[in-house]
Amino acid sequence: MRIITYCIALAMWMISIAVSQAQETTIKNLESLREVIINEEKDLLKEEVATIQQQLESGAITDTQAEQLKKEAAEKHALNIENRIAIIDNKVALLKRNENANVIDDDDRAVVRISFGKDKEDNTFYLGKKYKEPKYDRRTTSDLVFAFGLYNTIGDGQSLNDTDFEIGGSRFSEFGWAWNTRVFKESNWLRIKYGFSFEFNGIKPTDNRYFVDTGDQTELQEFDGNLDKSKFRLDNLVFPVHFELGPSRKIEKENYFRYSTRHQFKVGLGGYFGFNMSSRQKLKYKNDEGNVKEKLKGDYNTNKIIYGLSTYIGWDDTALYFKYELNSMFKNNTPDLHGVSLGLRFDLD
Repeated sequence: MRIITYCIALAMWMISIAVSQAQETTIKNLESLREVIINEEKDLLKEEVATIQQQLESGAITDTQAEQLKKEAAEKHALNIENRIAIIDNKVALLKRNENANVIDDDDRAVVRISFGKDKEDNTFYLGKKYKEPKYDRRTTSDLVFAFGLYNTIGDGQSLNDTDFEIGGSRFSEFGWAWNTRVFKESNWLRIKYGFSFEFNGIKPTDNRYFVDTGDQTELQEFDGNLDKSKFRLDNLVFPVHFELGPSRKIEKENYFRYSTRHQFKVGLGGYFGFNMSSRQKLKYKNDEGNVKEKLKGDYNTNKIIYGLSTYIGWDDTALYFKYELNSMFKNNTPDLHGVSLGLRFDLD
């Protein structure tokens, strides 16, 4: 669980840094627009003055009328510069005053949208992500997957009543990303959910025992002393694939539609495969020198290829989650040990 907490904290820190950098970039872009605005208005003023001069030369207006029109045009574009720069300054002040603020235009088309000239649709600056029409049909979505619960092992011919490990003290956690693709074009009752996850499976041996690598096998042996803690952990990278079944609600808008599984029942059936990344053991005990903590990282004859079956049943974003490892935890051990997980799963979109 501590690793999961660190991962979440790291992700939040990275998001905060990215938002801060995006905000700084937006401010710089806004400030650079001041010069652009001044040059644009000057160019527009030159065009108007040239038009007035043409009218004067053709005799359409008098010298007095021409001077008055030029004066009005200069005043208009000076006010345009003043007003447009004031908009920029206000947006910059808002961003600087409110950390991680987003300045959104009223029509939600961009971070900043400024139009100028006669043809405003062709003379528009967008800072930030320009609005795009939503895709009419989005068949694939994605979720953050987080799960935790109890973990244990079952040997061939054994049950959890015969386990060599603590029931409550042996746990697992999982953290990953999953994509969800609708199978049928006109229906959402069947989806394929697939992705990747990091698994952290930990077991605590009973009866003052710990794991010993004897060369050909990895055995549980009694510790020479009194163990305060004995925990063995496997860190895996796995790629789950599930067929997800369940009803959904169709949401239809003017230019797109979506299927929503919020507040709906769901069942997932599938499995996973992957790789064992590391194996380690933590021991805590006392000796003549005082408290001792040992962290032992090694091969421990663990199988490096991981595969198994998994299923979940739930409502909305929360589900009861069950996994069974088809591979043996250790090579050449008798009996073979297969990991079993039971916990809660959260698919957070």
